[in-house]
Amino acid sequence: MDFWRASSLEEQIDVAAGRQEADLVLKGGHVFNVFLRSWEDADVAISGNKIVGIGKYTGKQNLDVTGLYLTPGLMDAHVHFESSMLSPREMIKVLLLNGVTGAITDPHEITNVLGENGFRFMLEETAGVPFSAYLMVPSCVPATDMDTSGARITPENMERLRNLSPRVLGLAEMMNFPGILYKQQLEMDKLKLFYKQKMDGHAPGITDKELNAYVASGITTEHECVTPAEALEKVKRGMYVFLREGSAAHNLVDLLPVLTKADNRRLCLCSDDRHADDLIEQGSINYLLEIGVAQGYHAEDLIPMATLNIAECYGLPQTGALAPGYLADIAVFENLQSFQPVHVVKGGAVVVKNRKLLWKSDPVLKMPGQSMNMPAVTVNDFKIPARTGRRMRVIGISQTQLLTSKLHLEPAVRNGEAVSDTKRDILKMAVCERHHNTGNIGLGFVYGFGLKKGAIATTVGHDSHNLSVVGTNDEDMVVAVNRLREIGGGLIVVSEGQVRATVPLAIAGLMSDRDAVAVNAQIRQLEFWVKELGIPEEFSTFMILAFLSLPVIPELRLTDRGLVDVVRFEHVDLWCD
Repeated sequence: MDFWRASSLEEQIDVAAGRQEADLVLKGGHVFNVFLRSWEDADVAISGNKIVGIGKYTGKQNLDVTGLYLTPGLMDAHVHFESSMLSPREMIKVLLLNGVTGAITDPHEITNVLGENGFRFMLEETAGVPFSAYLMVPSCVPATDMDTSGARITPENMERLRNLSPRVLGLAEMMNFPGILYKQQLEMDKLKLFYKQKMDGHAPGITDKELNAYVASGITTEHECVTPAEALEKVKRGMYVFLREGSAAHNLVDLLPVLTKADNRRLCLCSDDRHADDLIEQGSINYLLEIGVAQGYHAEDLIPMATLNIAECYGLPQTGALAPGYLADIAVFENLQSFQPVHVVKGGAVVVKNRKLLWKSDPVLKMPGQSMNMPAVTVNDFKIPARTGRRMRVIGISQTQLLTSKLHLEPAVRNGEAVSDTKRDILKMAVCERHHNTGNIGLGFVYGFGLKKGAIATTVGHDSHNLSVVGTNDEDMVVAVNRLREIGGGLIVVSEGQVRATVPLAIAGLMSDRDAVAVNAQIRQLEFWVKELGIPEEFSTFMILAFLSLPVIPELRLTDRGLVDVVRFEHVDLWCD
């Protein structure tokens, strides 16, 4: 499949002028003009990997798209491929089937586990594919010093990674915004290294003069807004704001009203973190378009947010529009409600035809090294001695947001130990370090999971990706942790001492080496057992669990080194004063 064949300038001119047949013509469709936000009934002529004409054309190959809607190939403004639990190539297959032909990726998950080798793995696995996978250099590996990551990326490492490929565009989300505001030397070194390139932001809730300082540092994007007011203020200060809809963070509907307050040129769509089952059954960026239209917004206002706006944000030439000279990346939809593509063209080649993927590839070309380096655990590792008359700091979780609340609750005590209390939905949680065999285990409690029996565990734990486990009893927690240690990482459900379901993640404990269909089947079995153990149907269990160890999103988190008060940015004791 010759999806990057470049034709000569002379050939492009001749085809555009009608003196020579095009390589491919999409005939008779409704063509979206992203510049005017309007539709035009016309053919689209392609020479090599470029669109050369909109009008009436004939081609060596003609694809009848009469009555269908043609848009530029969709893009994702900010995504972590690893969160899908699919290998990069399997992820790309799923994205193509959803009309997504490009993405700005931040591989900081695998880089936190495997360091530079993880970044190189993602770069190599996304080479030579019918997809524009751009990479941003992870800025915070580790995200903070509040936990233990598998690697540390210094400015020296970053400079090497920056120069690996033209597909490396800049610096990924700067999560340590206090470090920027207070001019920590390490953060200053990173900013200066990438000052002439694109730098992504991550600063939820920042406002007023602190926002001015953050933007003045050279950071120009934000995907963590949760209210229209916050989004509008950041647009006012010149930022590109990404409206996010992931598997755990559902911000799109709340943020869409900003469309009535601001020109949409500074608004983009992103998925950030989205599981394989949601990608397969709902979609990717096309699903966000579907949500927007269902909320009463015009497709003509939403489509630029998934195409041209992203290309302009990242300085991608000849990308994001259906016009002469632009890359021939095209999504063909049956209607503007469901946004399920019938055909997809990438780089001038038809990669999806009649909803069937034509591109073939093994899930993984070359596996990276193993990533589980931790001791087995016993029930003694999870014991928490109670303190008479003292309340506990408990993580309160939300079913729709990544933000947590800081609760002070009375413990349930049995035999002098603080234990899980299913009646009050207060469950024990542990985070076990898995990279350096330190034996670190952080212990705490979480409110709001709904688990009635058993335990669940995962080696996907942003951003350091240690092993997190939540359970109603220590025995099942031990079984879950030790089984994941044996299989090289993954997701697991245990009850009554029995492993009920697993999703093995052989690639760094983050991604599967199986195809997307197999992974989806494993996830479905996992979710069946999660619901059997009492967790509500609408709850994105493992995505929520994966973020409970991330000590950069307020308010309270648990790492392998203990509880972290994110607002105060310090470790705190489980027991309140």
